[in-house]
Amino acid sequence: MAGQITTEDFERVEIRVGTVVDAQPFPEARKPAVKLWVDFGAALGVRRSSAQLTTHYTPDRLIGRQVLAVVNFPPRRIAGFESEVLVLGVPDENGAVVLIRPDFKVPDGGRLF
Repeated sequence: MAGQITTEDFERVEIRVGTVVDAQPFPEARKPAVKLWVDFGAALGVRRSSAQLTTHYTPDRLIGRQVLAVVNFPPRRIAGFESEVLVLGVPDENGAVVLIRPDFKVPDGGRLF
């Protein structure tokens, strides 16, 4: 387990819900990945992400799915693609990513608390 953090540390991490509006294969990435465009509503708009999701998800099955993402990390360039948010997941028993999403449809842009 990592060291303890304060409530203020946690509050600095902005985790919001968004809906995947586009997803495309990302063959240029070193590890198998998918390019995602996620709509976080009027306040944040559509943001891009590169995610290593190819074990459990195909691009066409991701469109319309709500996901949670960290939206206040600095952008990263991955194989020429600017990833603006970090889509969140947890590993399955083999280490493959399983996305975190709300149980029910919620408004895009809602902040995790």
